Parts: sequence; structure tokens; C-alpha cells
Amino acid sequence: MQDLATIIDLIRYAASRFNAAGLTFGHSHDNAIDEASHLLLSSLHLPPDLPPAYGSARLTADEKAAVLALVERRIQTREPVAYLVGEAWFAGMPFKSDPRALVPRSPIAELIEDGFSPWLDGREVERALDLCTGSGCIGIAMAAYNPHWQVDIADISNDALALAGENIQRHQLGAQVRALRSDLFSGLAGERYDLIVSNPPYVTDAEYAALPGEYAHEPKLGLTAGSDGLDLALRILRDAPEHLNENGLLIVEVGESERALVALLPEVPFVWIEFKVGQMGIFALERGDLIEHAADIRAAMANRPRH
Repeated sequence: MQDLATIIDLIRYAASRFNAAGLTFGHSHDNAIDEASHLLLSSLHLPPDLPPAYGSARLTADEKAAVLALVERRIQTREPVAYLVGEAWFAGMPFKSDPRALVPRSPIAELIEDGFSPWLDGREVERALDLCTGSGCIGIAMAAYNPHWQVDIADISNDALALAGENIQRHQLGAQVRALRSDLFSGLAGERYDLIVSNPPYVTDAEYAALPGEYAHEPKLGLTAGSDGLDLALRILRDAPEHLNENGLLIVEVGESERALVALLPEVPFVWIEFKVGQMGIFALERGDLIEHAADIRAAMANRPRH
């Protein structure tokens, strides 16, 4: 270990150990080097965009010992790095991350950074909702990128809302972001929005049973949604019109449950959003389309197999 001295040394070492241990990378990163960089830089209280010249900086003995302990813990426990260091980055912003909510990682970050273009082009947005907010990352980032928006963030989990509240304070957005406890729309009676964005649970029961150990550290409540992954998405589709203004837009992430949703509702004109890496199971729908196909949505819900 005495040969490991610099930031680059430790990143290379950690990445090699992670690959050798067969870890899964699905919480903000898709490879060992990025995951090791996150662990090193966050544990040293350095930004993720640290200039490369600092890679040759040497760690103190205490810093090195702390980093090596985290590397071993990541391997032995399979805990996500974001939980180990207490921080994840989303839409270019740091968020406190711990087991009270899922690690921030939604592709919706790209939409926020791009101003939801072209989906919101020419639309006036005054109020937005982040439904199933978890850590609050989507709603807080929407507020940070759009200072004239008033944003509500809602979740059924008191633990998640407590974490989201800490992230609101961290970014000093208390005057712009309001956290509300709600089982989907049940606690939002009378509230209407120009934009509703949701990353609800959408993992099927079978998929959850097969997930790598890293995901066992996250709250199951934030992941699973029945045998087809659509338990919450269908309720959102049914109830969203009552909470959208006339020209309101709904954006929902359903991940791999996209196929099941399209098969269940073939007549609904889902617009599947293209990201830089392709489609990611995220659709956009106008309020008018939701109203037009309300009967189809209710019928699909009523005719689904019980599970």
C-alpha cells in the first residue's frame, strides 16, 4: 500500500479492486473508474470536475486510510458509493444521499439541464410538481434551473421527505420549493400544475428478486411496483388530469416497464423521449391526451390481473 500516494493512484487501485470483486455499477455510474472517482473525490471533499492536474496531489496518511477503508466497505457490503460518502450529483448539483431514499440517478436530469426543450418550448410554467420525489433531486433541480417556478415535491415516505428537506436547505430553496407528504395525488387535493414530473417505483417483483446486492441497500418502497411495474404509473395516468392546468404536461419515467405499458394501452399516444444515449423509458403526455383516453386507462386498470 505504500506505493499508493496520489489521487490517481487511489482511483486506479479502487477501480481495479471494484472490477476484480465483480461489483455492479448502476447508481449514477456505469463503470469502475467513475465510481472510484466519486468515492475518492467526495471523501476528500473535492468537486467531481477537479482539474486533472490535481490527480498527482498526494494524500495524507489519515486521508489514505479513510479512502482505503471505504474501498473495502464498498466491496464487502455492496453499499452504493453515494451512501458511503453521503453525496450524489444530479443535474450538476450535489445532493445529500443516504438509505432514506434512492440514490439520485434519473435520466430526467438531462431534461432539466436542457430546459425540457422542446417539450416546454412556448409554454408558460409557473407551478411544477415532482411526484415520488425521494431525495428531492428532480424538484430541487427544476427549481434551481428555473428560478421563476414554484415547485412542490411530494412523497409518501416521511424518511424521504426528511432527506428532501435537508436538500432544500442545502440549496437554500425554501422560498421556492415546498415538500408535501402524499400518496401520489391523494394529499394534493385542489392543487394544479403546469408541469408534473414523476420518477415513481417501476421495478417488477421478478426484476427486484434478481437485482444485485447494491439495490438491497435502497428502500424497497422506492423501487417495486407489482408484477408488471405499473402499479403507480397507471394511477398517475388516471389522476393527473385533475392536477394539470389546461395546457399542462406530464412526464413520467417507467424504465423497463415501457413495454408492458404500451401493450396495456396501445391507443394512448405516449411520446417516448430520446436522450443522448437513446430512449430510457420516459414518456411525455399532454393533459388533453390523458382526458381523451381516460376511459382506456380506467379499463386497463380494471382488467389487469390481480397481484
